[in-house]
Amino acid sequence: MKLVAVAAFSAIVFISCGSGETKETSTDTTAATTETTVAADTTAAPATPATVVDIAVSSADHSTLVAAVKAAGLVETLSGAGPFTVFAPTNAAFDKLPKGTLESLLTPEKKADLTDILTYHVVAGNVKAADLKDGQMVKTVNGKELKVTIKDGKVMIDGALVTAADLSAGNGVVHVIDAVVLPKK
Repeated sequence: MKLVAVAAFSAIVFISCGSGETKETSTDTTAATTETTVAADTTAAPATPATVVDIAVSSADHSTLVAAVKAAGLVETLSGAGPFTVFAPTNAAFDKLPKGTLESLLTPEKKADLTDILTYHVVAGNVKAADLKDGQMVKTVNGKELKVTIKDGKVMIDGALVTAADLSAGNGVVHVIDAVVLPKK
């Protein structure tokens, strides 16, 4: 694109410096400049993130989730072909856990518990918001079910409010939630 702009600029300078410039040449130069400007301003749509992990990594509001996914050893799995639907708690959601809970879960001794909680936030398949129905039970990859509640246009997943929906990735979709949902014992 820069090469085209440089070439167009050079042509304009060359034409305007030449002798015998006419009004017609000036009009042609303006048209060429307009075309170049339009071409230079045209940008491609942003690329879809490759994975659901990429969506979390690119969000400052999900750094705790990313740290937990790394500690549980789930980065490679969630970067796989999928498709996956992830209900992604924000940093503020993790902050709502009882004091010391997150720190404890991030220790190597609690890796199995952390994995159980994180996989409770993941559903196999590409579940868009429009696919969810009030009262629906969706099976998570840890084998337990999440309950969907829809009231007054608000979608809740096991009591957590969906604050952003349908963030698409190449291997699935992410729905941001305002709480960490815990599997029933």
